[in-house]
This record gives sequence, C-alpha cells and structure tokens, in this order.
Amino acid sequence: MNPILIIEKYYKKSSDLYRLLVCHSRQVADKAVEICQKHTELNADLQFVEQAAMLHDIGIFLCHAPSIFCFGEHHYIEHGYLGAQILENEGFTRHALVAQRHTGTGISLEEIIERNLPLPHQDFCPISIEEKIICYADKFFSKSKPEKELSTDEIRKKLRKIDEKKLIIFDKWNEMFC
Repeated sequence: MNPILIIEKYYKKSSDLYRLLVCHSRQVADKAVEICQKHTELNADLQFVEQAAMLHDIGIFLCHAPSIFCFGEHHYIEHGYLGAQILENEGFTRHALVAQRHTGTGISLEEIIERNLPLPHQDFCPISIEEKIICYADKFFSKSKPEKELSTDEIRKKLRKIDEKKLIIFDKWNEMFC
C-alpha cells in the first residue's frame, strides 16, 4: 500500500494543501518510525505505523481551516472521523482507526458530551500501541508552523490549557516513548 497514491486520490498534487499535508504527515511518520525503532520492546508494526502516520490527516480537506488551505464545510475537530470514513471506504480499516483516534490525546465520549463537540457520540481515544505512537508523534508538529518541531515543554503547556487529563496522558506516553 502506498499512502501517497491514496492521498493523491483526494488532493490535487499541485495544491498548497497537498504539500502541507504530505510535509506534516512525513514529519509525523518519521518521528513515529523513530520511536518504533528506538523501542523494539513495544512490538509495534513498523510498516503499519509509517503508512497510518502518512494517512492520519487525510480528512482535513473536508474541514474549514483557511489558514492551512482547508475550505470544506466541517469543523476542523471532525477531520479524524471524516478521514476514517475515507480510509474505511478505501478498505483500510486499521488505518481508519488511527485517523479516527489521533486528535489531541484522543477525545472521550464524556468530553464530546460535556463540551458539546460536533462529533458522533462515541469514544475517539487511541487503543493500540501503534495508535498511541502516532498520536504522540503528531503532537510535535503543527500544520500552521510546519518548519518547527515543538518541544515537550511547548506541548505540555498547550495540553495543560486544554485539560489536565490530556497532559497526564501525554506525560505517560512521553515516559514510554522517550
């Protein structure tokens, strides 16, 4: 399976959005692969991690985020489950779960209800080690500033503002993956 060929089915290769998506996805994939290689005791599926990391944000074109060249109709927070639908339709169920569960440190059903988020009422938290690795790696790279890798402290500061629970999850992953 070639993730770039799947991306090219949904993104115009000459577009700014395509370039941004591929750049971001490559950054996340490289970091995730590095974690897998450094921590062989995790027994993560390296090939799957690289493929799924390249595809984790495939749904962003359906969302409205003009600052990163996205002019769709959905809220940006929906890009995970929308991307999962795309990957499911392509026949990549396992990859779809990564797309669905990678946002933040995951989004719980409780959080969706409490914050009245525009998401289906289900749990969107990473479960497998591969999902956790990709979710963790994704935190280091922002599509709005693709030239910069965030530090652990910068990520912790952002997560602390959102929810202390997310910070605890990130810290646990940081211990496991660093």
